[in-house]
Amino acid sequence: MAIVSTIVGKPQMDASDDLLRKAYPSALVTLGGVVRRLNAPMATALGKPAVQCVGRDFAALLPAGQRVSAERLVAQGATGRRLAMNVLEFPGPGGASVVFLVEARLAEDSAGGERLVWVHSLDSKNDLASLLIPFRLAAKAAGLGLWMYSPADRQLEWIGGAPAMAALFPNPTVALSRVIARVHPDDQKALRRLMLPTSAQSPWIELRFRTDHSGWHHLACQARRVDLGHGGPELTFGVVRDDTEQKGHKQDMQAALTVEQERADLITDFSSALITATTEQRLRQVVLTRLATTFEGAGALLALIDEDRSLRVSTDAGISPEEADCLHGLSLDDPDPVSEAIRTGKPQVIGSQEDYVRRWPHGAALSWVDLPSSGRAALITPLGRVDGQPLGAWAVIYDRDCRPSLDERALMDTLAGLASQALGRVRAQEAYVDLATAVQSSMLPTLPPHLPGLEVAARYRPSRKGLDIGGDWYDAFVLPDGAVGLEIGDVQGHDVDAAAFMGQIRASMRTIAAHEPAPGTVLSRINELLVTMDAPRFASCTMLHIDGDGQVTGTSGGHVPMLCAHEDGSHEVLKLPGGPVLGVVRDTGYSEKTFALDQDSALVLVTDGVVEGPGLTLDDGLERAGTLAAEALQEGLSTEATADRVLEAADAVDHLDDLAVLVIRRS
Repeated sequence: MAIVSTIVGKPQMDASDDLLRKAYPSALVTLGGVVRRLNAPMATALGKPAVQCVGRDFAALLPAGQRVSAERLVAQGATGRRLAMNVLEFPGPGGASVVFLVEARLAEDSAGGERLVWVHSLDSKNDLASLLIPFRLAAKAAGLGLWMYSPADRQLEWIGGAPAMAALFPNPTVALSRVIARVHPDDQKALRRLMLPTSAQSPWIELRFRTDHSGWHHLACQARRVDLGHGGPELTFGVVRDDTEQKGHKQDMQAALTVEQERADLITDFSSALITATTEQRLRQVVLTRLATTFEGAGALLALIDEDRSLRVSTDAGISPEEADCLHGLSLDDPDPVSEAIRTGKPQVIGSQEDYVRRWPHGAALSWVDLPSSGRAALITPLGRVDGQPLGAWAVIYDRDCRPSLDERALMDTLAGLASQALGRVRAQEAYVDLATAVQSSMLPTLPPHLPGLEVAARYRPSRKGLDIGGDWYDAFVLPDGAVGLEIGDVQGHDVDAAAFMGQIRASMRTIAAHEPAPGTVLSRINELLVTMDAPRFASCTMLHIDGDGQVTGTSGGHVPMLCAHEDGSHEVLKLPGGPVLGVVRDTGYSEKTFALDQDSALVLVTDGVVEGPGLTLDDGLERAGTLAAEALQEGLSTEATADRVLEAADAVDHLDDLAVLVIRRS
């Protein structure tokens, strides 16, 4: 599916048909924020039936403290000129809050053509630290400490907050039993209740807590149950306040050390996330959720360069749409500090609004630092170049007059270098994938426009893991006896040799089938050919022979089972007889099975990338693909639309492999 294009002046918008079929919370809202439609996960996250959400303001459905951020997020997405994302807290089911990383993009209603905003959660299961950032900031601003408790392993983990509080807990992770041992005996029962609150939020309780070096402290604690992300773990978060009046010098020193350690942890997390970013969207997510926090700024923006030398801007929720509008679409030749930083490769430090006016008196547009709601200072760092071409820049905006130290600027340069390397890798990988996909697609056949008595649709999608050409294939052709031969298969390996080997097998199967059309015979001949050639690879394959009366004869060479879906919404898994994979065992026969294909049914053949992976077992993957195909038939969809629907099964298995789908119905 094409996502929102950020080419300046010509935003391309998603159609809304498929957006709400996602497994994660999604909603379509008007440019003013009114909910038009939403899927079941989003209704669950909002804690209301879908019918009670439609027609209401999206931000008003969230907790009061989240409404301003939600309104700003929708407003940014409604501009259609950039992406916007922010962490939002939803009411959730059962009283526990749910925290999502949410993105807003422009979309278009397929039915009425109305411009809408697609608000949906992003997958943060590998980056839970992003979801904790607002909690850390709030705790620190309130002078509180923040901890997290996992009932599964009975461990308390210190998350961050006020430095003085961190000094009481020098170990970032500690067993609950060790914490209880340091609590006064009369307060231990209250602590146990705090760990597993029966309601969404506990009342404040008081505890006496003993430390090794400063004796007893009087602490006030409160706990909340929170789910992290869609389908994420339910954890207990607690805030703690030290009500002890006297604080010793050693405690202050420990607090300072803790601050430095927390800063070092933030930088380490930021660096690691930049190094491991594999897509441009992932890189934006890393930058916009960490940059401002790492450098104690009020907001952050990321400006990348489009082919026409204009700026494509993404921002976090700390920057208003008006501020970002002033930068989005500017040319590299415009007199602006962001353009100048990218053009010259030199960081730009703006200490105050007066500093900006003095240095850029003839700005090409109303400056984002001149707006009343903007910050008063900024540190802008270029991202470097790839093949001599500038990549862009990022900026931290401060809500105060500020001149970052040389150490801060050096650290910013280092992190920007890591971001440059990641962006260069991502773009090189994307170019390689596009080339590999073109090569692979050129080797796959174009299905005949008319196959006697059949409607056939095929789909192929390359792997985005490993970035190599794959060996999956499909084919359909008319046999001399008037029947139709169909096949789907998977060559072992992901490289140019695998693709070439796939092409040889496909061509050989057509040649053999023209003289000996029985599927079992074709696979036997192909197997002998590959064994005789001493081929370095093997392949799995399913082949079918379908005559004009809908009689199907099929066999399998070690391939995944096929599916039969029906218009009544049911389906079953069909395991064909046959033999081992092709090219391994000499003198192998492949047995066949014959059955009738009814008018109200469809056969669905897939490769293992569709139904098996880290996120799903083969049996569960086949069940999901069969359910999707049967639902498509029940809705009266065509074979083409059914093939597209089956591809959605790949989302449930994390789509690590390339994949192919073949859908067959009688016409």
